[in-house]
Amino acid sequence: MRLRFRGYILCAWQNAIATTRVASFDPAQAFVDAEWFDVLPRSSACPTLPSRVLLHAGPPFRGGPPAPVVNATIQAVLFEGWVTDEREARALLAAGGVEWQPAQQHGVVTPLAQVVSPSMPLAAIRLRGAVRYGAVLEGAPPALRFGSAAAECRDRLRALGSQLIGGVAPWLKRTPLPLAEPIRRGIARGDDGHARTAIITAEIVAALPIADARLADTLRSMSAFALPLLMAAASAALEEHGAGVTALGANGVEFGLRRGDSGWQNISSAPPRGGRLPGCEAVDPLPAIGDSVLVDYCGLGALIDAPAVRAALIDPRCGIVDTRRIMASGEAPLFNLGVLDAAGALGLIGRGTYRPDPALFRQRSNG
Repeated sequence: MRLRFRGYILCAWQNAIATTRVASFDPAQAFVDAEWFDVLPRSSACPTLPSRVLLHAGPPFRGGPPAPVVNATIQAVLFEGWVTDEREARALLAAGGVEWQPAQQHGVVTPLAQVVSPSMPLAAIRLRGAVRYGAVLEGAPPALRFGSAAAECRDRLRALGSQLIGGVAPWLKRTPLPLAEPIRRGIARGDDGHARTAIITAEIVAALPIADARLADTLRSMSAFALPLLMAAASAALEEHGAGVTALGANGVEFGLRRGDSGWQNISSAPPRGGRLPGCEAVDPLPAIGDSVLVDYCGLGALIDAPAVRAALIDPRCGIVDTRRIMASGEAPLFNLGVLDAAGALGLIGRGTYRPDPALFRQRSNG
C-alpha cells in the first residue's frame, strides 16, 4: 500500500511538472507570423495542376480510395459540372476519368474525406517564406469533409466561396489577418485549435470587415471555420521551421509522413478511439483520415489536453513535435480526428484520438 501511495504521489508530481512546463509555452508559438492573406479557387492557387487531378488528405492511395472519399469525389465531379448526375460521376470514376493525388504535395491541406477540385475555394496562408492553402469548409453536417452525398453541401460551398472571394479576399490582400493572437485568445478561453475552434473562429470573424451581416452570422455559426486556416498555417510552419517532417496525414487506409521531397513513409492506420454519436455505436468506423493532424503536430489539438505528452514531445524553440523526442521517449503524439462511417452512408459517427506507432517517425537510412 505504501509503495502504491508513493507511486501515486510521484505520478502526480510528474504531471504537475509537465503542466507547469506546458503552461510556460506559447500555444501559438509555431504560428507566429502566420497570416491569412487571400481566398481563391484551386485553379488560381495551383495553375499548373491538371483539372482532372483531385486532391485528398494524407499519403497516396495504393489502391482505390475508401467509400467516404469516393462520395467526396463524386461531389467534386458534380461541383465542377463535368457530369450531370451521380450515375455519370461513378461511370467517370470507373473509366479512370479522374486522378487522385495527395493535397500536401501541392501545398494544399484538406480535412477528413474532403476532396479539392479546381473550382473549390481555398484560404491562402503565409508564414514568412512558406505559403499553403486550406480547403474552405461549407458548414456543419451534412458536409463534404464527412463524405456526405447530399447536394446541399455543394450548394453551400459554392455560395460561401463566392462570398469569401468577392467580399473578403480583396480586404485580406490589402490587410492580411495575423492568426497567432486569435489562437492564443481561443486557447485561453477553452479551444484546443482542432476539435474545439469556435472561439478562434469568432475572433477571426470579428477581425474581418464584413458588411453583410448574414455572412458574418454564417461564419460565426461555423465553429470549425478556422480549422483549415490553422491546418494551412501548420503546414507552412513545418516547411518554414525546418522541423524535419514536412507533410503528415492519413487517407483512410494509411497514416504517413514525408521529409522534404522524399517519398511518403506509411503505416496501416486504425480508427480513432473515442465516443460515438447516438445510434452509431455498432457502425464500422473508417481508419484515421485527414490532414488536420498537422495542427496537433504543431502543439495544438490533442496535445493541449495532454500536457505531459506535449511537454515531452514539443521542441520549445519552434513549438513543433520533435521526432528525436519521439524516439527518445518511445511515445508518439496524439491527434484529434473525427470518426467516419467506413461504408460512407452516415458521414460523421463520432470523435476520438489517434496515436500512430512511434516507429513511423524513425529516420530511414538512405542506404
